[in-house]
Amino acid sequence: MFEKYKKVLKKDYDAWYQENKAYRDKVAKDPRRLKFHLMPETGWLNDPNGLCQFHGTYHIYYQYTPFEPTGELKMWAHCTTKDFIHYRDYGPVLFPDQDFDAHGVYSGSAFVDNDKIYYYYTGNVKYFDRDDYDYINSGRGSNTVMFTSEDGYHFSEKELLMTTDDYPEDISNHVRDPKILKHDGKYYMVLGARDKKSVGMILLYQSEDLRHWKYFDRITTEEPFGYMWECPDVFEIDGQLILTCCPQGIKPQGFDYHNPHQTAAMKLSYDFDTKESRIEEIKLMDRGFDFYAPQTFEDERGRRILIGWMGIPDAEYTNPTTEDGWQHALTIPRQISLRDGKFIQEPIEELRKLRCGGTKMAEFDGNEKKICDDVVYEAVVEYNKCKNMKMTLREGITLSYEDEVLTLDLGAYGSGRTTRKVRLESLEQLQIFADTSSLEIFVNHGEEVFTTRIYSLKGEISIEGQCEGMLTIYPLKSFLIEGGCNEE
Repeated sequence: MFEKYKKVLKKDYDAWYQENKAYRDKVAKDPRRLKFHLMPETGWLNDPNGLCQFHGTYHIYYQYTPFEPTGELKMWAHCTTKDFIHYRDYGPVLFPDQDFDAHGVYSGSAFVDNDKIYYYYTGNVKYFDRDDYDYINSGRGSNTVMFTSEDGYHFSEKELLMTTDDYPEDISNHVRDPKILKHDGKYYMVLGARDKKSVGMILLYQSEDLRHWKYFDRITTEEPFGYMWECPDVFEIDGQLILTCCPQGIKPQGFDYHNPHQTAAMKLSYDFDTKESRIEEIKLMDRGFDFYAPQTFEDERGRRILIGWMGIPDAEYTNPTTEDGWQHALTIPRQISLRDGKFIQEPIEELRKLRCGGTKMAEFDGNEKKICDDVVYEAVVEYNKCKNMKMTLREGITLSYEDEVLTLDLGAYGSGRTTRKVRLESLEQLQIFADTSSLEIFVNHGEEVFTTRIYSLKGEISIEGQCEGMLTIYPLKSFLIEGGCNEE
């Protein structure tokens, strides 16, 4: 029944790693390798998983396929950091080695409680004993699995908590990506789901001990909003419940929803006693081409930090890095807040430590101002006024503002990516993080964000238009990462 895929054990990976130094060397030489983003040493990376801080150390796990760059069989890799600048890479630590996860250790999360980390994930199983499975309502097992750790490095045995048979009868085989929250002394598990009528939603399960779960409720919109809600997360900011998820199957509306799948933040009104729910507002979380599967956690300072996958499933556009054996990365960490009721994402303050010598500052007053030819940099633009403007971020890549529309245009350097837009009443501020092959653009102090991969390596930074203000360019140094091929 499992003949299409084989389980992968740690010893299998260790043997493969020893035999594939040439593969690692090839990947390391790619000039498009990123300087200040976590990326796969080889192969494929996607969703961030298990994000938490424990005894001062941040733990970041992510979906990982080291063997090839198209993501055929998923496991979890593990990195740690104390300052988001210096990292240690432990490589893959969670393998598809059981009958209940033999076809992939899919996405999940971490929850810290009583000085222990509880991890939850979806164990993926596909059946190949028949050729008529649709893999929506038949042929797939979506198992909810738990394991624990006393330190974030050593793990208990996996425990199978729920199988497809434990989900409501009207729900399809697509149930995944568990995330935990605590409310009034009880624990709730949020699962992304698709029902048999192809309506996206989240399922809520309740527990008193983090091991035994019973079905509690479901939450969705009054009108269907996509056929599947992946990677759900429910958390509270300033007394407001926020639901983030990745709805699939949304048609474009104006400037919104032009990616193959979406990432949305929803203001949620929910009564845990009466189960009355209402989604009051839906915001597209990112305007770029490459943002998906974000996960948040609260750190020991009380900050709500978000990390996303700088990639997206089912895209028509490509990443030429696959030619050199790797694909995708994680976004920079972002602090989440509400400002005047608006959902805000801003780079965490630790990233200022990446700034190195050679800061360039320039006033601009409407005439074209060529600043420098940096490629890896942080740019901060403060506008005194702006009716229209055009900013070149790199050769052939521009950000322009005209008629209250901000447009990112990748020209010939998007590998199939073209333009993305957002309507703004005013342009007041930009904060841009440019890496070798990526851009993350924070607009008006994080009210909007564009995240995208780019494939121009020739630097060019200039600004022109009916605008006045100050532009500051900070060259950025690289993350320092120990482990992996760095310790051979």
